[in-house]
Amino acid sequence: MRNSAFETIVGALVVAVAGVFLWFALARGGEAATRSDQYEVTARFNNVSGLARGSDVRIAGVKAGIVKAIDGDPQRFEAVVTLSLDTKWVLPDDTDARVSTDGLLGGAYVALEPGGGMDNIAQDGKGEILFTRGSVDLLTLFASFASGSGGSDADADAEPALDPLDDLEGVEP
Repeated sequence: MRNSAFETIVGALVVAVAGVFLWFALARGGEAATRSDQYEVTARFNNVSGLARGSDVRIAGVKAGIVKAIDGDPQRFEAVVTLSLDTKWVLPDDTDARVSTDGLLGGAYVALEPGGGMDNIAQDGKGEILFTRGSVDLLTLFASFASGSGGSDADADAEPALDPLDDLEGVEP
């Protein structure tokens, strides 16, 4: 009897701890509102394979925010990604966004490359990144190299580039 009471108490403790973890996961993983030190921008991509809600948004390799939502636009046939960025990152309006991966098998993230524009993207939740590049499908890339359209054969048939110094022959210094 004493042994089964101990097992019952341990079992109840395990169930209670699991319940706390479940509550924490549901509370933190839900659709949270943007914090006051963050703002939202949208970006449209032709391909977001591997990208998921909660993925990192990085600038120069530094985490600058997260992917808040991924939706589809049935009129333009594009993926609309909502990014939640820290307010310390003020992005120029010519910022480039691309879906990138950590190595061959790593997770996908959005890499932002700020441009040199004088105007900034609005931080009122209506800002949009206009210049985007979707993810690269590695199988298609490998297939293009295997089929011979990798570019090496085309370069061999091209005419050699002209040397700009050839025009200066016969000209005295």
